[in-house]
Formats: sequence, C-alpha cells, structure tokens
Amino acid sequence: MGLSDNIYNILYKAGFVFVGGLAGSMIATHHHHNNLKMLKNDLDVLHPPAVEFGGDGKKKVEVSKDPHVLEILKYGNPGPVSDSLVHKAYVGAYDRRLRHPAWTAEHLTAASLRAPPSEPPADRTKSQFNEDESLPISFRARLADYFKSGYDRGHMVPAADAKFSQEAMDETFLLSNIAPQVGDGFNRHYWAYLEDWCRRLTGSFADVYVFTVPLYLPRQGSDGKWRVTHEVIGNPPNVSVPTHFAKVVLASKPASPSTPETVEVSTGAFVVPNAIIPDEAPMQSFMMPVEAVEHAAGILLFSKAVKAAAKNICTTTKCELVIRRFDDAQKNGKPKPRRTQSSPN
Repeated sequence: MGLSDNIYNILYKAGFVFVGGLAGSMIATHHHHNNLKMLKNDLDVLHPPAVEFGGDGKKKVEVSKDPHVLEILKYGNPGPVSDSLVHKAYVGAYDRRLRHPAWTAEHLTAASLRAPPSEPPADRTKSQFNEDESLPISFRARLADYFKSGYDRGHMVPAADAKFSQEAMDETFLLSNIAPQVGDGFNRHYWAYLEDWCRRLTGSFADVYVFTVPLYLPRQGSDGKWRVTHEVIGNPPNVSVPTHFAKVVLASKPASPSTPETVEVSTGAFVVPNAIIPDEAPMQSFMMPVEAVEHAAGILLFSKAVKAAAKNICTTTKCELVIRRFDDAQKNGKPKPRRTQSSPN
C-alpha cells in the first residue's frame, strides 16, 4: 500500500458530511485586495465570539454580550481564540495550541505574482524569519524552537506568491505563517513543486484561491486502534509538527469569451505526508475530496453550491508537477526542468 492509499484510508474511516463554508462569496469579485477583505469577513463569521477588528485594525477579544455569559465569564474568557492573520498577500488563522497556522488562504492572479511596473520586485534575500509580535508572547512560535530541530521552517504561504511588494514578502516570513516541515525531499522539493503548480494555474485561470492546511492524521497500530502521534520541537517543547499538509485550490475563469459574467469553477485538494516524497510520485495520487480536508481539520472551505458546481481541477488543467532540483543545480549548473507523469483523467 502506497503513501496515498494510507492517507485515503485514514481520511475515510470516520465518513464525511457536506458542510457550507468560506468560498461561496469569494468568486464574485476579481479584485485581489477586495477578496482578502472578504476572506477576513468570512473569518469573523466563523469565529464570531472570539476576534473582532477595531477601527484601527487591531484585534480585540470580544466576549458575548449575553448577560448569562458575561456573568459566568466575568473574570475572563478561556477561548480557544483563533488569532486572525491579515496581511497583504494572505489571511489565515493561527492556532495558539499548536503554535502554527490553523490554515492560510490567498488569492493569486497573474498580476499579483509580479510587482507593479513602477515598483521593483521583492527580493527574498532581504527577508528574514521573525517571530510574530502581534501574538501573545506565551503562545508564539519562537526562532529558537526551530534551531537544530531537524525541520525546515516551512512556509504555508510561499514567499514566491508575494513578489508584488517587499512588505508582502516579508510578512510571509513571520513564524505565524510557518510550520515545521521535513526539508530534503519535501519542503525543498515536492512541496515546492506543488506550490509552483498553484502559481502556474494563473496561466489558465483568471483567479486562483489557495488554502494551505496543516493536518494531524491518525495511524492504525498493530492492536487495530487509531492514534495521532506527532513530534513537538523547541526547548521546552513548543511547536507541534504536523503529520500531513493539504493544498486546496479553487480556480475560476469565464465559461466562454461570449459569457464573461458566467464563471466556471474547478476545485482540487491534495493531502501530502510531512515526509520524503519521491519526485516521480504523481500529484493525483495525493488527491482527496475537499470534504476530507474539512473533516480532518475541522474547518469549512466551500459551500454545497460551490462543490456541486465545481469541476475536478485535474479535468480542466494538467495536474502535473515541474521538477526543478535547485539544490542539485547549485553543484552541477543550471537546473533542467522535468515533469512528473500525469495520471490519466
């Protein structure tokens, strides 16, 4: 049984339900920052009692105004609070318990992936990893947590998705956008190829929405029981190491040139283990239903209407990774791109 078969069995043991969610209102507009504002509003709907945004843009904890609730929680609301992450290139929610994002979301277009003509492109070498000082210090991931941990500081929203400004790229290096990832064979390779595939979708679709979700999936032991086991890095232990990661995409384009107001939507969800993955592994072998990711993460992504109308993205574009081994190329010269073999549609 291969990696993808194991993931499939894990995700399907409990069964799934169809649930409403974020993206139903997202595909109506084609303006990058407007979509980020809409995502922020949807986030507030998902977590109404926890986080509100003041007029100054700062977050504040808001307890229900119900007198009964106020009486019981007069000395404090224990939460859990999902800190909202609102940045130029992405929005998301931060998990205080795990010390990494619960999920991130971004809206990619061909224009958003490059700097405006009047501005210089962002330079990755000018960005550096930083702790997110907007988070309470007791719940932050720390730079020291990753030191000699054996894991890469893996971007949930890639720096390459935020080339339109230096500030936007710098924000992707906040540790609130980072989770521990296996380096060689995953973060620097297969995961990077999957990120590149998401960007290349902008060549075929007008709008591409990308959700990245760290996951903790159970494994069945020799006694037949299912358990979730994961490492925690830092000294003292502070940041949890996800067992898997999901990339969920929703891509849209006009159904035809004559009917630009009618939008054709395609979706796809890919769940990959936080482990070394051979370059040759077809990305479709990791494809899962969107509902599987929702169920495993406890989040709502797309409405029933969107799911019913959406096409399988691997039928509307090529689910094919471009392999670029940049680390090997540094030793042997310019990298030679090659493609994984696509599974038949």
